[in-house]
Amino acid sequence: MSATPASGLPAYLREEILLHPGKREFPSFDLVRLLGTVFAPTQGCRVCVLVDFDEPAELIKDFAFLDHDGFPVQKNAYQYFYQGLRGSGLEALGMTGGEMFAFRCTHGSNLDLEDDVWDTAGNHLSLDRDIYPNYDLILCISTFSATAPLTAKCREYGFRGATLHGLNHVILNSGLAVDYHQVSADAERLRLALTRADSIEIDFALEDGRVLTAWLGLNGQEAQKSHGLCLGRTPDIANLPAGEVYFVPGDARGQFPMKYEDGTLGVLDVENRCIVRSTLIAGNPATIAAHNARLADDPMTGTLGELGFGTQVLPVSGADIQDEKVLGTCHLATGRDDHLGGDILPSMFKKHENSTHDDILFAPHKTPNFNISQVRMKRGAQEEILIENFRPSRYLMDALAAGR
Repeated sequence: MSATPASGLPAYLREEILLHPGKREFPSFDLVRLLGTVFAPTQGCRVCVLVDFDEPAELIKDFAFLDHDGFPVQKNAYQYFYQGLRGSGLEALGMTGGEMFAFRCTHGSNLDLEDDVWDTAGNHLSLDRDIYPNYDLILCISTFSATAPLTAKCREYGFRGATLHGLNHVILNSGLAVDYHQVSADAERLRLALTRADSIEIDFALEDGRVLTAWLGLNGQEAQKSHGLCLGRTPDIANLPAGEVYFVPGDARGQFPMKYEDGTLGVLDVENRCIVRSTLIAGNPATIAAHNARLADDPMTGTLGELGFGTQVLPVSGADIQDEKVLGTCHLATGRDDHLGGDILPSMFKKHENSTHDDILFAPHKTPNFNISQVRMKRGAQEEILIENFRPSRYLMDALAAGR
C-alpha cells in the first residue's frame, strides 16, 4: 500500500496529494485482498455474483452477453469477480459457490428488485427462495444501485454483501485497490469531525455571478459513515467503493443548482426539506417543465433524504459510486432513505418507479457550470469551513492527520 513518510502520515494524506488526488499511486487490483479485507471472516462462506440485464433470461444463459456489444459493467463482473472467484479466489478465501445470476434491470437508483432471477444454465429462479437464504455473501454488480433494496433483504435473510454498480476499470484500479482498513479509519476521523453538527450551509457560485445557499438542519444527529467493512457475521451491505460521511437531513431550505442528464441547468427551490420547484438557467425548458410536473404529481420525489461528504483521495472515474467518495465533493440525494436510517419509505411514493434514491453530486467534472465556493458546519458555538472551491479545508485535512 502507500508508503508512510517520516511525518507518520500515509503518502496519500500529504497535502500535495490531498489537493491533487490525480497524483496518488495505487497498487494493482486484487480480488482476494479486497474481499478478504471487506468481509473477514470469509472462511466457510458461500458467495455469488448478481448482474442485471433488460433480457436476463437470454443474456445470462451460457454467458451469452459476452458475445454481444456493450454490457461493460457485466463483463467486468464476469472477468474480475466471477472468473477471479472460480479461478483461485474461492480457495484462497476459504469460500464456496461463486455462481453468477442475472435479474431484470430496474432502470432506477435503489428501486426494489423483481424476484425473478436466472442462472447461467437458463433456469428461472427466485431471489427470495433460491438466492437470499442460500448465500452468505452476495456481490451485486449492476447498472443501477441496489443498496437500499439489498439492505432491506439482508436484514430479513441474514446475508452480507456489497453493491458495486457502474463498475469500470478506473474504479477497479483505484477505489477497489485501496486498503479498506485505511478507508474505514479515515472515514471515522472525518465522521468525528462532523458528527452532531447542528446545520450545514453550502454556497454555490454560478457563472452569472449569483451565489445560491442551501441550509440543511441536522439537529445534532450522529454522523454516519460508509466505510466498506462488513466484518463478522452481522447482516450488512457495503457500497463499494466506500468512503463517505453522511446525514439524513431533518430540515432544509434555500436554493441549489441542478445539472440534468441532458445538460440543462436549473435552480431548485427548497422548503421544509423538499424541492418545490425548478427554474431554468440554461438549456431545454421542457426538462424543467417535466421535473416540475413530477414534483407536483408526486411531491415525495423532491424530499431531501441525504447529505454526504466524500472522504477518500481518489481519481475521477466517471461513475458516481466512486466520484461521490472523493474528498472535497459533497452530494445531496432525493427520495427514499430507509436504508440510511431515515423515514422516507418506498410505500410513501405515488408510483413504485418514483421510489428511487437519487444522488445529486457536486464535483468539478460533474458540475463545471457552478462551483461549491464554501461549505460551513455549525455545531454549538463552533463554526468550521469544510470545503472551499471543491478542496478540503484545513479543518478536514487536520482531522485526517489526527492521532497518527
